[in-house]
Amino acid sequence: MVMRRLLGYLKPHRKTLICAFILLLLATGAEVAGPLLAKIFIDDYLTPGIFPAKPLVFLGGAYLGLLLAGVVMQYFQQFTFHRIALRVIQQLRVDVFGKVQHLGLSFFDRMPGGALVSRITNDTEAVKELFVSVLSTFVQNLVLILGVFVALFLLNVELAAYCLVLLPLICGLMVVYRRLSHRAYREVRRKLSELNAKLSESIQGMNVIQALRQEGRLKREFGVTNREHYLANMQTTRLNGLLLRPAVDLIYLLTIMAVLTFFGIGMEESAVQIGVLYAFINLLDRMFEPVNQMMQQLSFLQQSLVSASRVFELLDEERLAPAREGSGNPEITRGRIVFDNVTFSYDGKTDVLKNISFTAEPGQTVALVGHTGSGKTSIINLLMRFYPLKKGRITIDGVPLERYRDDELRRKMGLVLQDPFLFVGTVEDNIRFHHPDLTDAEIREAARFVQADSFIEKLPKGYREPVGERGATFSSGQRQLLSFARTMALNPRILVLDEATAHVDTETEEKIQEALSRMRKGRTTIAIAHRLSTVQDADLILVLHRGEILERGTHQELLAHQGLYHKMYRLQQGMEESQTG
Repeated sequence: MVMRRLLGYLKPHRKTLICAFILLLLATGAEVAGPLLAKIFIDDYLTPGIFPAKPLVFLGGAYLGLLLAGVVMQYFQQFTFHRIALRVIQQLRVDVFGKVQHLGLSFFDRMPGGALVSRITNDTEAVKELFVSVLSTFVQNLVLILGVFVALFLLNVELAAYCLVLLPLICGLMVVYRRLSHRAYREVRRKLSELNAKLSESIQGMNVIQALRQEGRLKREFGVTNREHYLANMQTTRLNGLLLRPAVDLIYLLTIMAVLTFFGIGMEESAVQIGVLYAFINLLDRMFEPVNQMMQQLSFLQQSLVSASRVFELLDEERLAPAREGSGNPEITRGRIVFDNVTFSYDGKTDVLKNISFTAEPGQTVALVGHTGSGKTSIINLLMRFYPLKKGRITIDGVPLERYRDDELRRKMGLVLQDPFLFVGTVEDNIRFHHPDLTDAEIREAARFVQADSFIEKLPKGYREPVGERGATFSSGQRQLLSFARTMALNPRILVLDEATAHVDTETEEKIQEALSRMRKGRTTIAIAHRLSTVQDADLILVLHRGEILERGTHQELLAHQGLYHKMYRLQQGMEESQTG
């Protein structure tokens, strides 16, 4: 099944593949014809001691011509096979990367980043070896073995028929090796994936590891996994050492002994042509070298098939991002949001949201507050359609959320996260991320709108300043301002904020709050707030507790109610006063 799917990638290259195969047949014919010409020279000229000039020159020229033609055709057929293989892998990697882009967040919740990177890089690299080395080697050598057998039958039909016994012996050896090595190679790939996952996690969390002085423990854990990877590799090494070349060499020696015995017995009854014996042994030697090459490639074949199965598992992953349902192309014009009796669970067992209902009118700001785990982020995840909705209904402008196209939702809804993510590139690349066609003037206008222009213009290269991985060279406040500029360049109808001022200093917070007040004008805003002081002017505050809306109202109304919101507000006020004092 895996091999069939892999071979399916060759369909677009059928014509080129046929040309390569024809070249392969011609190169194989040139190679096996050499011993036949040598047989003619030995039996017809060398043994009787006859050396006519013209036939010998013709024979020698033909032999050299075959060698030269074989080399040229061998080069071009290998070049063609490899070019096809590299194009196949290029397409496979694009398919895998494209698939990952459309997987739902539920998949990434359970798949470690390092393990996923391992599948996209290491496993596809192993599959590349299958096409570049393994398949081309098998095809070339199988054709060569077939050509050798044709030549053997031309030399001696009876002995060639006996030699056919070699084929089931060699095939049986390959089947036994594949069955024994499959589990071992799967364990090798699994342990390599774990190593990548641990490495990726350690690099990303290096500041925490060093701060808590856990370098030694992480090193020991990595060492344990590395040891398990080593043991899995040793198991495959033992299989290779036993079942690959040693076993084939044993079959080869037994075959040569049988051939010499056959010719030895034949010499008692009639004269044996020395040229036939030479050609027969030479052809057998040429046959067993490809067999050895194929056996050596079996380990790569097994690794490639295991890796391919892991790649196809990823391509077959069904946890896709929720897609549009229904027909029509509704557009978000006003931004009226309605949650109607929404209940949601990540694992299908425990509800993290229970009967959530509220309405955000166009231009209003609705704040979500509550303790950690109360369901605030889950509401945003559902509104952004990161997860499929099972119970209840969410509508925007009266249209069910699932009926909107992805590009309409992403264009009309701007998301700013608590921890902004910047991509490798330049400042202007990051602001332009949503819309590659934005002009320089539009980029600068978005930056001015959120007051990010003041620090951008002070950078050595301004808007062309390089941005490293995750924007590590910028402060948290600068990263947040850039993410705001990126959102405003989108000019969304709905604004979704996840505590946008959580990790910024007071001066930057004032800039962001000023920008936020302008951004919210005329836009529907859903904001998660950890600091209640930032949402006092919200039109509606929803107090969440264990997945339910416990209280709702304005800031003053909730304080007058003296419930959970009142307690949270008093607690934060007391903490701020103690810090100020």
